Amino acid sequence: MSLDDRKKVVCQHIDLAWNKGRLALAEQLHSRDFLYKSSFIGTPLSSAGFAQMVQNIRYAMPDLQVLVEECIAENYKVVTWSTLIGTIQKPALGYPPSDKVLSISAMAFWTLTPGNEIQEICTMFDMESFRAQLGLQTRPLAETALP
Repeated sequence: MSLDDRKKVVCQHIDLAWNKGRLALAEQLHSRDFLYKSSFIGTPLSSAGFAQMVQNIRYAMPDLQVLVEECIAENYKVVTWSTLIGTIQKPALGYPPSDKVLSISAMAFWTLTPGNEIQEICTMFDMESFRAQLGLQTRPLAETALP
């Protein structure tokens, strides 16, 4: 399959899981040894764990939309830059509800199998911007680098 086919699989996964909540269909795109890693969770998640996490976030943020800003592919790797937009209407991942429309940038590194199944997703979210938008205390980069 071509690089464009791999990018389409990734964008389809984002749309099915995050935008539409069609998690059973999204899971069909996962390999048997699928892993999800993220900057806001402590341990990798299996396919079922990923689906539960997305379901929990979508429950708390029912207006959530994920826009893919950029999608780049090379060999069996795909990188996406996305913007998540929505409001936290119910507590989620330890964060309080807010009436503010949040905009959160995310970078994800995807590994696909030769059969174009999604084997791994590693996502980094701009959590400092997220916290600032909620009015929560942030830690400047210089402060976190100090011993």
